[in-house]
Amino acid sequence: MAIEMKKVSSGKLRAIGYDAGGRVLQVEFDDGRVVQYQGVGQEAWRRLSTSGSMSSYFRDNIEDEFTARRLR
Repeated sequence: MAIEMKKVSSGKLRAIGYDAGGRVLQVEFDDGRVVQYQGVGQEAWRRLSTSGSMSSYFRDNIEDEFTARRLR
């Protein structure tokens, strides 16, 4: 499953993407890591992708709330 990524620059976040069908959020970090978070709802994706501070929203609402799987 290829997730289309959108480049961002917020804290340690460098790109984000979302697969609505699979409810998977994919995040690329400034150190090159790519991590997928499982079970992320569309509302959480909408709030993250439109947040004025994506890094803070990610840290507060996603990072420790969803199952993570590192791709690289």
